[in-house]
Amino acid sequence: MIETAVAAFQLPDVRRKILFTIGLLVLFRAVAHIPLPGVNTELLADFFAGNQLLGFMNLLSGGALENFSVVALGVYPYVTANIASTVLVPLIPPLQELSREGESGRRKIAQWTRLATIPFAMLQGFGQIQILRSAQQGLLSPTLNAFDIFVMLIVMTAGTMFLLWIGELITENGIGNGVSIIIFAGIVAGAPAALGQSLFAGENIGGFVAVVIIGLIMIAAIVFVQEAQRRIPVHYAKRIRGTRMYGGQSTHIPLKVNSAGMIPLIFAFSLMLLPATVASYFETSEVSWLANAAGAIAITLSPGNGIYWVFTFLLVIVFTYVYTLVVFQQQNLAENLQKNGGFIPGIRPGRPTHQYLTGVVNRITLAGAVFLGIIAVVPFVAQTVTGADAVAISSTGMLIVVGVVLDTMRQLESQLMMRNYEGFIR
Repeated sequence: MIETAVAAFQLPDVRRKILFTIGLLVLFRAVAHIPLPGVNTELLADFFAGNQLLGFMNLLSGGALENFSVVALGVYPYVTANIASTVLVPLIPPLQELSREGESGRRKIAQWTRLATIPFAMLQGFGQIQILRSAQQGLLSPTLNAFDIFVMLIVMTAGTMFLLWIGELITENGIGNGVSIIIFAGIVAGAPAALGQSLFAGENIGGFVAVVIIGLIMIAAIVFVQEAQRRIPVHYAKRIRGTRMYGGQSTHIPLKVNSAGMIPLIFAFSLMLLPATVASYFETSEVSWLANAAGAIAITLSPGNGIYWVFTFLLVIVFTYVYTLVVFQQQNLAENLQKNGGFIPGIRPGRPTHQYLTGVVNRITLAGAVFLGIIAVVPFVAQTVTGADAVAISSTGMLIVVGVVLDTMRQLESQLMMRNYEGFIR
C-alpha cells in the first residue's frame, strides 16, 4: 500500500489534485479560527460541553462552531438543504419530472439546493445566536444590537457559502467529494486533542483502552457493512441495428446493504437532542407545572438515560427505511432496465421487476438499519460500561471518516488503474 501511495504521488496530475485538496483544507482550518466580534471565546468551551445539540452541530462544522468563527455554521445548512431536496423531489411532480431530464435537470435541482442553503443558514445562525443570548453567561457582548446580530448572520451565511464553494472546487479539481472532505477534516482535526487530553489526564486508563478497542471494532464493522452489497444479475437482450448486433451481455445491479450512509444518524440525533435542549430553557420557569414538565423531559431524553438509547435506536431504523426507499424510488431501476432491453432472469420486465427489487431492498435494508441502530447506541453503552467519559466515540463522525476514506481511496484507485498501477484495495 505504501508503494501504491508513492506511485500515486509521483504522477503529476494526481499529485496536483492531492496538493490542491490539502491546500484548500489548510485554508478551511485557518478560517475556522477567525472568531466573530462580540463573542467571548473563553466561555464557549464550557458551554459546549453542556449542550449536546450544539456539540453535534460543532461536529459537522468541523470545530468552527466551538470558536464561533466566520464559518461557524460549517456545511450543515447545505446538508439540511440537500436532505430536504432528496425527500421533496419524489413528492412534488414538477421536481420529479425535472429529475428525469438527465444532467440538465439534475443541475437545476443542485442549483436550487445551493440557493436553499442561504435561508437554512440564516435560520440556523439565528437559532445559535439566540441560544448563546439565552444562556446568560456573558457569551455574547451585551452591547450587541439588532443591526450587529444581522451583520453576524450575513457573515455566518457567507462563511457557509464560502465553504460550499471550497467543497465544489475540491470535487471538480481535487480528490474526493468536497463537502464530505470538509466535514472529515474537521472531525480528524479535533480527534488528536480529545484523545491526548484523555490519555495524559491519567484517569481510567483501562476504560480508555477499552474505548479504543471498541472504536477499532466499530471501524472494522463499518467498513464491512459499507462495502456489503447484494448483486442482482441482469441480462440484456440482443438487438440488431443495421449490420451490427448490440446487447447480449450479462451484468449485475449492486444494491448496497447501507445505502443511506450517515443520513439516518443525523436525523435521529438531531430529533432526539432537540426536545431536551428546548426543555432546558424552561426549567427555570416561574410556572411550576411547566418547570416540572421541562425537567422531566430533560432527564428522560438525556443521553445518559436508557429511554434515550431505545428511541434513538428505533428512530435510526425508521429513518434508514424512509431515506433508502425515497432514494430507491428516484432511481427507477425497473423502468430504466426495460427501456434498455435488460431483464432479471426469471422476473418479468416492468412492474414485477419493480416489486422484486423493492422486496430485495426491504430485506437487505433491515440488516443495514439494525446495524446503524447498534452503531448509534454503542458510544453511550461504551461510555457507561467503561466509565471513560472523557472520550466520546461519535458514531456519526466515525461513519463520515470511514465513508470519506473509502470514497477517496476508490477515486485514487481509478486514477491508478487507468495508468496500469496496482490499486490500494487488493
